Amino acid sequence: MILRRPLLSLLSAIAFVIMLGPVVILLGVAFTAGSTLTFPPEGLSLRWFAAALEYRPFIDSLGTSLVVAVLSTAAALALGIPATLALQRGAVPGKAFIENLFMTPIIVPELVLGLALFQQLMVGFNITALGTLVIGHTVLLLPYTVRVVGASLALADPRLEEAARGLGAGPVRTFFSVTVPVMRPGIISATILAFITSLNNVPLSLLLTGPGVATLPVEMLNYVQSSFDPVVAAVSVVLLALSVAVALLTERLVGFNKVFGR
Repeated sequence: MILRRPLLSLLSAIAFVIMLGPVVILLGVAFTAGSTLTFPPEGLSLRWFAAALEYRPFIDSLGTSLVVAVLSTAAALALGIPATLALQRGAVPGKAFIENLFMTPIIVPELVLGLALFQQLMVGFNITALGTLVIGHTVLLLPYTVRVVGASLALADPRLEEAARGLGAGPVRTFFSVTVPVMRPGIISATILAFITSLNNVPLSLLLTGPGVATLPVEMLNYVQSSFDPVVAAVSVVLLALSVAVALLTERLVGFNKVFGR
């Protein structure tokens, strides 16, 4: 195959280098025994992972990130699932317009969205930084919830719910016995995708943090402005490993084809 299509093979190799090259450099820097951000590493050591665990602002900001990710994911699901049911099963006027409206947080640059939320919520309504972060991340995650859960619901046959009602099941029993199992792959996928998106978000979180309240990515960005040691690289490797683990879990539980609605 390589001999038959040398140009395609070369382009594929270049693409792999572009995608994986930064990861290899990051791993080398994180496990270096040296004291600076250099590659190749000056020996191998776990000292920077230990240093990251001892740096209190990283631990505190990780707690903030987890709280924001859990609350915003739960809120996005609580809002997105009913909206998806209404769009997929109800006779909603202007359905296409509403669906496009739900996608606007993805289209609008996050810095613009963050500035608008900062002006309206933190300045206008004096909402705390933590509360604004949760609201902002919920707005950002809502399109993912609607899209992924909607994909699962769109693939399901609505006649299953009609059959359940025809056999005497009420609306509540039909919802929990038929609709929820149909949506389960989408709900699981949306939960994982939303949680990781919130945990790794930088542009929106950067504008919505306040004194004593910062997410881990923002705290890492603040750290590299004054320090040049590999501590941030070690934290980045941990976040990378978490993202890979979640991706593998998603594939094992529901499969990427169902996540993207194929």
